[in-house]
Amino acid sequence: MDIALSLQHIKFFMGKSFKTFLKHTAKDFHNHSVNPPVVRASTIIFKSMNDIRRTQAKYKRDPRGGYFDYGRQGTSTTHILQKILTKLEESYHTFLTPTGFGSVFLAIFSIVRPGDEIITADPVYNPTRMLTQHYLNEFGIKTTFYNPHDLNSIQKNISKKTKLIFVENPGSNTFEFQDLSKILKIAKKNKILTAIDNTWATPYFFKPIKLGFDMSIVSATKYYSGHSDVMGGSLAVNKKVFKHVEKAQKITGLRLGPDDAYLITRGLRTLDVRLDKHEENAKKVAAFLSKNKKVKLLYPYKKGSFNYKMWRKYYSGASGLMGLKIKAKNKNSVIKFVNSLKLFGYGYSWGGFESLALHQGKSERGNRKFLNLDKDERLVRLHIGLEDPKDLIDDLRKSLKFVK
Repeated sequence: MDIALSLQHIKFFMGKSFKTFLKHTAKDFHNHSVNPPVVRASTIIFKSMNDIRRTQAKYKRDPRGGYFDYGRQGTSTTHILQKILTKLEESYHTFLTPTGFGSVFLAIFSIVRPGDEIITADPVYNPTRMLTQHYLNEFGIKTTFYNPHDLNSIQKNISKKTKLIFVENPGSNTFEFQDLSKILKIAKKNKILTAIDNTWATPYFFKPIKLGFDMSIVSATKYYSGHSDVMGGSLAVNKKVFKHVEKAQKITGLRLGPDDAYLITRGLRTLDVRLDKHEENAKKVAAFLSKNKKVKLLYPYKKGSFNYKMWRKYYSGASGLMGLKIKAKNKNSVIKFVNSLKLFGYGYSWGGFESLALHQGKSERGNRKFLNLDKDERLVRLHIGLEDPKDLIDDLRKSLKFVK
């Protein structure tokens, strides 16, 4: 593959709209194919030792330039994906990891050391909670969780040891939208680095680095892939933290393989089309669910609400993932509602073309400190896919009758 020509093509389309860029970027003019090929390599072959040294020297001058001397560093396939995502994120660079959670780990591992402290949003992805609250604690790294409804709780928990504020927006499973500029203001005032899990929106709907975050995480497993058959993660960074993350990735060996990189690149071609349709379908489903007295919808649909205001302030759109608080004295009736759905699959993850439903027990939401959940309220998460929304609404209507 003529990687230089392909990168020139990326540069040319950087001035075009997001939608045009996704359709025309990264052509393989050497092989005359629409998508760049899968290049697999462990050993990188050189013509001579002098050739190796020249490549290594180029890497030192430009670590983002795609100069590899060993397969763990990547191939042209992963490098092309990095360049595409860096453009979409409007970041200094984007690192790739084997899973979305790998990017969470890489972001945190890059910054904190024994004796440091982290302040984390209470409604984070439960594995992120387990990593920060339990695992890192064994290494002398303390984590405190802030209330997403009271951002003053961030300032109250800051000490001289605080190195990182970790945000997930909206909150995992309960979808709290936070005032992100206020968080950044607190962080910058105290000279603390920031990271955000932006998987729900992707940079199509919101660009965290542009707003001022140091690191932006997206699980490429979800909407980037779009077909529920890939694992991967991305970590977009600004120049300030680039060296820290570059060093950490070298040490940990957290690299995405070329086959998954190829599928993610292919999925990105239709990211805009799919997300627009996910949003369209989700809004129609939300309109239906909002009329049901047993359901409190956790989705930015209600004008005038704080969540709606914070969503409109930072996001250009909404994805297909939403939460439901269902009032039911009988827990089993909520589980029966979920189990009776015919067009919703049952399984973890989301972001694919198909709709999914999941009852959210404690194992999914984690040991939350600031969870506003009444005794008779149960959590259900829905991912609204690309089916006909009329069929999805009809399916939900029939199944909601089981809620008692």
